[in-house]
Amino acid sequence: MVADMVFVNGPVFDGRRYWPDVSVAVRSGRIVAVAADLGDLRGSRTEVVDLAGGLLLPGFVDAHIHPVQGGLERRRCDLSPASGREACLHTIAAYALAHPEVEWILGGGWHQPDFPGGAPRAADLDAVTGGRPAFLVNADHHGAWLNSVALALAGVDARTPDPPDGRIERAADGTPTGTLHEGAMDLVGRLVPPTMRAEQVAALTEAQAYLHSLGITGWQDAILGDYANLSDATPAYVELATTGRLTARVVGALWWQRDRGAEQIPELIERRDRLHYPRFRAGSVKIMQDGVAENFTAGMIEPYFDGCGCRTGNRGLSFVDPAALRADVALLDAAGFQVHVHAIGDRAIREALDAFEAARAVNGANDHRHHIAHLQVVHADDLGRFAALGVTANLQALWAVYERQMLDLTIPFLGPERTARQYPFGDLARSGAHLAAGSDWPVSSPDPLAGVHAAVNRRAPAALADGTYDAFLPGQALDLETALAAYTSGSAWLNHADATGRIAVGALADLTVLDRDPFAGPPGAIAEARVRMTLVEGEQVFAG
Repeated sequence: MVADMVFVNGPVFDGRRYWPDVSVAVRSGRIVAVAADLGDLRGSRTEVVDLAGGLLLPGFVDAHIHPVQGGLERRRCDLSPASGREACLHTIAAYALAHPEVEWILGGGWHQPDFPGGAPRAADLDAVTGGRPAFLVNADHHGAWLNSVALALAGVDARTPDPPDGRIERAADGTPTGTLHEGAMDLVGRLVPPTMRAEQVAALTEAQAYLHSLGITGWQDAILGDYANLSDATPAYVELATTGRLTARVVGALWWQRDRGAEQIPELIERRDRLHYPRFRAGSVKIMQDGVAENFTAGMIEPYFDGCGCRTGNRGLSFVDPAALRADVALLDAAGFQVHVHAIGDRAIREALDAFEAARAVNGANDHRHHIAHLQVVHADDLGRFAALGVTANLQALWAVYERQMLDLTIPFLGPERTARQYPFGDLARSGAHLAAGSDWPVSSPDPLAGVHAAVNRRAPAALADGTYDAFLPGQALDLETALAAYTSGSAWLNHADATGRIAVGALADLTVLDRDPFAGPPGAIAEARVRMTLVEGEQVFAG
């Protein structure tokens, strides 16, 4: 047997362990040998990839990401590179001038610390949008910046009540000032013109190429459905999958509509059974149980503090009633779904774990591989429950760092005790929890090496840092093997992509080649590595 491709002269991370002295052979899209000596597997037509000391590892798999949103923001008014209020306004003005044909100014990526109280104002936006309505989501997609035209079109004024799952920023007289949080975004988002299929396909195509350039070979799309001002991205995936243009392996998480209940499960089953294509299926359901700490909607056991260090009466939100969550998760589990829960606050995380415990009590153990994403504040009593219940901890490591948002909008309102419990990756690993990792792009960079860097160093890479800070709770750092495993074998396993995420005989050749060996350098240089090559099933989808 002669290999189609061999990888030589470099170390290998097999998805769990580091091997400094093995080579790898691929034939017909699968790994056929992992050995110090490949013997007679090389032939005249074998492509020899000289790693030149760079690391070969399984393709990265992002366990929580929004590629179509990310692609759309790159194509629309992209505020993610802007730093500061004036830079945001300059970017918006330039976009509006360059795109006189668009009916609405859409896009996002603005950063809350750039505005007083994390809430930009409609009056500023009015000055640069030329009379057209504007809807610009923030970097974490839990709030939107609106201009006066958009608010007027939606009839949002001082008499408009806050919805149960959101909040309107207001002046002292109750007049909306231009920022809508969580479910309040829908007050205006329902008027935004739907994204046409051609634009979604273009966005997904652009996002896929970008993600391949970062070594990513698969992901879980964390929302398939209508959310805020975003149209369901499912048709874009179907088009790419049915025309052979989907080169990544994708699991879609079907959106749980929180204003409905168990009556939507038959619809979800129908969608799941219909959406089964090469490299794309929709076997997960996404439930958003709370908001985020920065706008005080993350669900907390104890109330938030105010800016003066006094307790408030606000414990955040539970978007789904905890009793209903327990019943609904049990029904979803019985129907064979994987359940993917967004939970930031310690109460929301406990409510999700309680729901998974209730499902197991009713249905017994199974292999659905449920998971909770984000895990910002975890109560000590709940750390061991992940392993006990078989619930995966889905980590977004780039959030576990000091930055302006953490310092200005989070720590003062959590207080010291909860601050010390943020992003407890090390404790979760030591407890035996299964770890997966993702980026939540476009909330933060989708670069897996940046995420691994943050998980190991508890600092943002220099290219993404907004200042010079100490390590954030360094006792919660992961070692490099554990962090890489979370982003490769851990996330592949989460997606039931069991033939990937590892370098072993018989595995599919979803592989990434780095230009250096992060194990050989200092931890502070992990993010400096670059992707040389990305392969899916032995086919090259990126070459640097």
